[in-house]
Amino acid sequence: MKNLIKFGVVCTIGLLFLSGCATVKLDFLVDKTDPLEERTVQPGTSSSKILLVNIDGFISNQEGFDFVRDTSSMVEDTVAQLKLAAEDSRIKAVFLKVNSPGGTATASDIIYHEIMNYKQKTGCKVYVHMMDIAASGGYMVSLPADKITAQPTAVTGSIGVVFIRPKLDGLCEKIGVSMNVSKSGENKDMGSPFRKDTKEEEEIFQTIINGLNNHFYSLVQKHRKISPENLNKIKTARVFLAEDALNVGLIDGICYPDAAINLCISESGLDENSKVIAYRRKNYPNDNIYNTSKTSAGGNASLVNLGVLSTLGNMKTGFYYVWPGALMDK
Repeated sequence: MKNLIKFGVVCTIGLLFLSGCATVKLDFLVDKTDPLEERTVQPGTSSSKILLVNIDGFISNQEGFDFVRDTSSMVEDTVAQLKLAAEDSRIKAVFLKVNSPGGTATASDIIYHEIMNYKQKTGCKVYVHMMDIAASGGYMVSLPADKITAQPTAVTGSIGVVFIRPKLDGLCEKIGVSMNVSKSGENKDMGSPFRKDTKEEEEIFQTIINGLNNHFYSLVQKHRKISPENLNKIKTARVFLAEDALNVGLIDGICYPDAAINLCISESGLDENSKVIAYRRKNYPNDNIYNTSKTSAGGNASLVNLGVLSTLGNMKTGFYYVWPGALMDK
């Protein structure tokens, strides 16, 4: 189906060219098969470089499809950038700009793991700056940072787990539809959308949720010095505005991105003229640190922006480190 759609769109563009009816810019045909290339987003005269990586949007290991392009997942993008950075000895620090409500438990944990591996392999420092939202999985991927700063308007926290799955038993009952299931064990169809969970199944799911939650909290306790009193506040899985997040120990400072980059430079012992670079598959005139374009060239170049429908399309049954209240914005 994807190839058929691509063929149809390309044929349409070709006909427009032949008929002289339109001038079409083909930049949107850039996809994950195009190589990542270094772009300067903040010039400098020093040979040392800081890599800017955007963690922007829903954290997932699922690839996208954008009408005529295959777009890479956030996990794939992030790992590819860190691999390139590890091969460049002139990159002395990584600056993660995080704006995410979180995502799947596995994808969030993988990005955390890959950032930790990068630090151990290269000895480079990692700095995080939180933009609008850095909640749940967005906070998990921030934990390896040597320092975490945030916008005065940033919201973070929501440290916890949700298990999301559809339930259709009420609808089936209303329309007179039933589902017969033959199974090999009493819990084989646990979580089925066609019936209510039993008490035993609810307890099993809660045990899994508790295990994932304990993993998350073990990482928070490993990387952050938080008092027992503040830890109890955080364990409610609430969100915090930047000032409150600073007070409970989730972040280290409040500032704007330019100041955060200057902090990264000074605390890493870098030349003040170090330049900031990013890996992209497309060249942007007047590029700067506020460009949130994904390296897959997917997000901002979409033919149709589906907004929340795109995010919800990624929300399959599963366990998530995500703040559900922020999904409408991502």
